[in-house]
Amino acid sequence: MTIKNALRDHGQRYRPRMACLKKAEKMLLEMQDPCTGVKSQPQRLVITTIPHAITGEDIIAWLADRLQIDTQEAKNLGSMLVALGYIYPLQDHKRLLIKPDASLYRFQTPYFWPTQLWPVEDTDYAIYLAKRNIRKKGILELHEQEQYNRLHKWMNHKWDFIVMQAKEQYRAAKERKKPDRVVFDCQERAYWVVHRPPPGTVSAMDYGLERQADPNAEETKTPDHYERIMIFTQQSIMRPRVKSSVSIGALVKYCATYTGHDPFLSRSLPSNPWLTDDTTFWNLNMPNVEIPTKMRVERWTFNFSELLADPRGRDDFRLFLKKEFSGENLAFWESCEDLKWGTAATMKEKAEQIYKTFLARGAPRWINIDGKTMEITVKGLKHPHRYVLDAAQTHIYMLMKKDSYGRYLKSPVFKDTVKKAICPDEHRFSVSQLEQNARNRRPSLSPIIIRQQEQEQKAKMAANAPVDITQLCRFTTPLPHLAVYSGITDTPLANTSPPLPFLTRSPACPSPISVALDNTSASERRPETSDGDGDRNSEAPAPAGGKSRVALSLRRLLKRGCSPSAMFASLSPKCHAAAGTSSRIQPITPDEPSQAPSRNIGKYVTKNTFNCHFEVLISLFHWIWTYLLNKLTFYFGKYPTKN
Repeated sequence: MTIKNALRDHGQRYRPRMACLKKAEKMLLEMQDPCTGVKSQPQRLVITTIPHAITGEDIIAWLADRLQIDTQEAKNLGSMLVALGYIYPLQDHKRLLIKPDASLYRFQTPYFWPTQLWPVEDTDYAIYLAKRNIRKKGILELHEQEQYNRLHKWMNHKWDFIVMQAKEQYRAAKERKKPDRVVFDCQERAYWVVHRPPPGTVSAMDYGLERQADPNAEETKTPDHYERIMIFTQQSIMRPRVKSSVSIGALVKYCATYTGHDPFLSRSLPSNPWLTDDTTFWNLNMPNVEIPTKMRVERWTFNFSELLADPRGRDDFRLFLKKEFSGENLAFWESCEDLKWGTAATMKEKAEQIYKTFLARGAPRWINIDGKTMEITVKGLKHPHRYVLDAAQTHIYMLMKKDSYGRYLKSPVFKDTVKKAICPDEHRFSVSQLEQNARNRRPSLSPIIIRQQEQEQKAKMAANAPVDITQLCRFTTPLPHLAVYSGITDTPLANTSPPLPFLTRSPACPSPISVALDNTSASERRPETSDGDGDRNSEAPAPAGGKSRVALSLRRLLKRGCSPSAMFASLSPKCHAAAGTSSRIQPITPDEPSQAPSRNIGKYVTKNTFNCHFEVLISLFHWIWTYLLNKLTFYFGKYPTKN
């Protein structure tokens, strides 16, 4: 809420949450009044006398009497003044709250008030820590020691200047009187406890972005201002309105539905972690907890968006869709959400993957959408952006909402989840237990760690996703025999395993070597036979049959390299199976000619297909070994033997 004042408040930098500081300062001036304010007196603390010390019970009593409020509200208001840095404790300086007992407090000097707009810089904090390190002779608190080491590493280039400033301030402080020195040390420590709080402490000085425009400034009304009012009024008149009774009825229904789930209107079970510092509530309501609570499962029945917004509910709904053989609908919706909210660098790749997985003809997880929506989606995928799949996503969302969601609420999956859901009992803490919980408070997990855990969970789900074995890879197509790769036909023995099954409607795939030889003209072959070692070739007889053919083909292969060449391009018209004619993934552009998928491709797929990679490696190894033996025989006239 923005409080408009007659005078412009430039000192506040137009902060919406810091508008209470002026009122707090006004209240503090009344509390320090010598006649009507809080009574203060010198207090002896250890071996030093502290002037103008006040007790916590006096502060609470004065606030309750001055503002006509109860004791608990006065205690909360006093704790807010301590958290903002206007009052600081003398004994337990880490706990920024008011204790209703004889604990000692002091008013902060106006020099350290938040409205002074001190630039809270790390250099000043490093000087303060260096000064405390000198005074305490290297004995700092744990969090101060960690900050000291971090700043020392980060500001190493000007650490000599920081140490010099700390020594000068320490030397100047020693010249003061001891009570003044102790008071100033307490004031400075209280300032840094507020602006650099220890781990696990909530800082009251956190606020949002600073406003660049002054909300208190009066707007100069020009003709454009009145023109905008006229346009807005005309649009409001033309807009269809709902009866007030219907709108109020919808609001009442919504409030009645969500009353039990609002922590401000009803209690949280087992306890509210913001009040008791007990994390049991958060542990029971983790995103992917195994057994959810009854309140959480009840929210899934409110509407379909509540079910999808809960990761645990989405997992339960995914299990139901898997049993209904329609899990691709939820997978498509999640992929669209990932595309919409993901990084821009992977946008095009994700859109392409979504199309091949869900929208292409014969896709492994094809979804059922109408032709008009498909036409709009395919046309937009030519220039993909974040919202290119909105039409298809909305269609699938409404399909799940109207059909699958109702059947899910009546399914055994949901009933079993409701039966297993737990209802924790309310846990009431005593005052001593609350103080112990506050002392044992630990910082939560870093958002980076949480994001990494979510990515690991997504990767695990992707690894467990079903695989469509009917989508044959072009390099794993069953081959008629291993001789395709070796170029040498071996008669299989009787005790060997039967040959690999292959597609009956596709011709046998010729080897790359034979294809290269067939596509090489005679003029190209002659220079190859006379390359290098001409003297030896003239003396030694040419190897017979397939040996010279193998040596010639490998030499040409090594010369041309493994880059795409005419040899591999020539595989397409000769080997339909290797060229990927059985692929069911179609290109995105509708102008390109698409090839109809094979109708009977599934019945030719056997488990021997998965051994194809191993058989190919064995055949290639056999071919290379044969070639090396032929070469050695050609050069030495016999097989190498041991000396």
